[in-house]
Amino acid sequence: MGLERPDDPYARRALDDRGALPGQKVVAVSPDYAENVKFADEWVASAPGTDGALAMAMGHVILKEFFVDQQVDFFTQYNQRYTDLPFLVSLEPDDADPAAAEDGPAFRPGKYVVAGDLDVPEASSENAMWKPVVLDARTDDVAVPQGSLGFRWGDEGLGRWNLDLGGIEPVLSLLDTATESVRVVLPRFDTADGKVAHVSRGVPARRVGGRLVTTVLDLMLAQYGVARDGLPGTWPASYDDPSTPATPAWQAEITSVPAEQVTRLAREWAQNAIDTGGRGMILMGAGTNHWFHSDQLYRAMLVLTTITGCQGRNGGGWGHYVGQEKVRPIMGFQHMAFALDWHRPPRHMNQTAYWYVNTSQYRYDTFTADDVDAGTGAFAGKGVMDLLAQSVRLGWTPSYPTFNRSSLVLADEAEAAGMAPADYVVDQLKSGALRFAVEDPEAEENHPRILSLWRANLLGSSAKGNEYFLKHLLGTDNAVTARQAPPEKRPEGIEWPEDVPEGKLDLLTTIDFRMTSSTLFSDVVLPAATWYEKHDINTTDMHPFVHSFNPAIAPPWQSRTDWEAWKAVAKRFSELAVDHLGTRRDVVAKPLWHDTPEAMATVHGVVKDWRHGECEPVPGATLPVLAVAERDYPAVYEKMTSVGPLLESVGMLTKGVPYEVAREVDILRARNGTATSGAGSGQPRLDTDIHMADAILHLSGTTNGHLATHGFRNVEKRTGTTLHDLAAEHEGKQVTFADTQVAPVPVITSPEWSGSESGGRRYAPFTINIERLKPFHTLTGRQQFYLDHDWVLGMGEALPVYRPPLNMTELFGETALGEQNALGSRSATSPRTTSGRSTASTRTTSSCSRSRAAGRRSGCPTSTPRRWGSGTTTGSRRSTATASSRPARSCRTGCPRARSTCTTRRTGSSTCRSPSATASEGESTTPSPGS
Repeated sequence: MGLERPDDPYARRALDDRGALPGQKVVAVSPDYAENVKFADEWVASAPGTDGALAMAMGHVILKEFFVDQQVDFFTQYNQRYTDLPFLVSLEPDDADPAAAEDGPAFRPGKYVVAGDLDVPEASSENAMWKPVVLDARTDDVAVPQGSLGFRWGDEGLGRWNLDLGGIEPVLSLLDTATESVRVVLPRFDTADGKVAHVSRGVPARRVGGRLVTTVLDLMLAQYGVARDGLPGTWPASYDDPSTPATPAWQAEITSVPAEQVTRLAREWAQNAIDTGGRGMILMGAGTNHWFHSDQLYRAMLVLTTITGCQGRNGGGWGHYVGQEKVRPIMGFQHMAFALDWHRPPRHMNQTAYWYVNTSQYRYDTFTADDVDAGTGAFAGKGVMDLLAQSVRLGWTPSYPTFNRSSLVLADEAEAAGMAPADYVVDQLKSGALRFAVEDPEAEENHPRILSLWRANLLGSSAKGNEYFLKHLLGTDNAVTARQAPPEKRPEGIEWPEDVPEGKLDLLTTIDFRMTSSTLFSDVVLPAATWYEKHDINTTDMHPFVHSFNPAIAPPWQSRTDWEAWKAVAKRFSELAVDHLGTRRDVVAKPLWHDTPEAMATVHGVVKDWRHGECEPVPGATLPVLAVAERDYPAVYEKMTSVGPLLESVGMLTKGVPYEVAREVDILRARNGTATSGAGSGQPRLDTDIHMADAILHLSGTTNGHLATHGFRNVEKRTGTTLHDLAAEHEGKQVTFADTQVAPVPVITSPEWSGSESGGRRYAPFTINIERLKPFHTLTGRQQFYLDHDWVLGMGEALPVYRPPLNMTELFGETALGEQNALGSRSATSPRTTSGRSTASTRTTSSCSRSRAAGRRSGCPTSTPRRWGSGTTTGSRRSTATASSRPARSCRTGCPRARSTCTTRRTGSSTCRSPSATASEGESTTPSPGS
């Protein structure tokens, strides 16, 4: 077990309970001597942000000793069936390095070879361009295994979306049957200046359908520097060769972990997987998520669990701990929370892109997309905003507001023009009369106007770039000192007015029971009931139970439960809507969704942009899906407090699985009663929070055995394998809110999740995929190491690769690690977990008080040095011990907060110092050890 998060409660329990698990070894990977380290059997003291290099070196050892020097049946059989290692990839000529031509032709990894590329019977089959192929050892010819994305959709795939190889024996490597060996140019990012470089390594290849191909495993061995006889290229001499990725000696110079330790741990990991049938687990936490190339860190670690057959095993695989954010009864939750019983599709938005645009942070981004991509050239001449805008107009990601005209107005204009709304929008986009709002975010018509925060402390806690929120979103006092990007660093496809708006919002409301930074800045604060003053449910993926919240007392004073607060808002809104809105048609631009046929929109991952004339704008293919929803605004309250008719007329859909729920809706009618008037007349009532909690539980397979069994039977039609028995033992079980009030209730195995709890076993992800041959939701239907999308290939990330932390010296001119300047040495600090989780703090606590060293508080300097000629430190790295800039408001104890620092202790007392007093006294504003 590799433990990466110091405060992981699961890790502590595992460490404390080792007496019950004889033979278990716990290895802690942590840059500091943290809580998890002192209980572990072994400490791997890896430098911060270098987990990827460590994992790749372990992968190098495992691939060499257990895939090349010997073949282990357990690993071979697992990877033939459950991973993409045997799938064929085309090799494309590479002319990027003419100087290396003297070594012979060079190639680069290309696209998966699919049935539609070849002269095979399956070439004319349905979705042939989404059916990757392998080489069959029995026939020495290509074969099309079942289970890929092409089998998931359409009539021809019924009963064939499964991982049954049907007699096919996939070849993992072409070494024994290759007709030639060729050099492949692979990227490396471990250079001193942080720029991409390349290494040339050979792979065995052969011709298939006129294409030069190899397997994913052959490419993986080249990527990991595992040499084999007869292959050309640059290879490490031994494990002790530090000159080239990914040897133990190479990683030692990056991570500071001894090569011998990494080699031994890799052997132990692989041998343990063989001896236990895959019971090796890596626990990850938020630590790796704090690094820019976190996805590459994850991929390198997941290689270890996957090639050794640990995924989909109880006691094996990976455990991801970054808070208990998963919703077990997800189907009921998503349909109720997003009103899918009344209107579809919903409007969803990813927060990172939303705030990057609407707080104008993109204007201060002084790096091109190619700068942060290490100069690969994939995004030459483009800014990050250019890529975001392109992903929006191609339908890859949502963006709201979507267009530079109201979606209601667009529907009215389409009707006046006698056109279908989708056709009208396409026509307007092609002519340039209509644009996506993200392409001109500073235009007044594209500003967000109302923001409602519901139990979320956005400002001062969750916000990344908080001062930009204060300046551009709220228009209040701020400490933005950064300069906007110069002309040569600006995005090319985004309007760039010189005058930047400040204060885009008209109204900020917050519902919370805490006095947070966000409530202090809000125009309206609605007092909320706490966890002990309301009915609610709590579920996570960390344990198998549904819990209830039950009020110990009624909400005091003017506070209300979340449900009652939003009901009051909805009721008043509905009253006002009679005169101001009425019933309108609304054009919704929905992005292309995973787990739908829309996932097959971009064949071979080839990116074509209609804006540049490379293709036609087609909704649902090269544009977002353009749907129309009718909004009866005066009926919002009536709809909120009743279950809508779409559940019965259309059904429910979760993760691509359809459900018929007329029976469930009738049960809710009998249980809750029905609305007697209005839009919800005859529909089940949702008057109370208990009604809503019951509806969520009743409309999810995890808490309704009938739905779980019904869902599995529908999946069986597609897979052709038996699945319904996983839930059959609980087919008559229906968890109600009243049940959870008696005691926590275990959940039921459901198609909503990939793990099985059938027979009382504990949940482990992907066990259904492994044990019941249900495909993974990927292109190949397997766990994929290789990604062939144009952007990913261009970035050099088709395979797992070590991407070091951003070069702060190169990009920002910061002092190199270990060196000193007027501010002292630069070092990595603890993650900002305290501020993010605190219910009292309204400012960032000093990192000195957050460091966790075996439970002891580390020392802290008693003063904050300043740069010469500056009153405070500059940019986004402003010290928390210096003065903070806030609006001239008062904290809870009444002291003036403008240009001062507040330290509030848990006892309720507070001390305030002006910046000048703090500097003159030479004291830190860091709370004392007892605060």
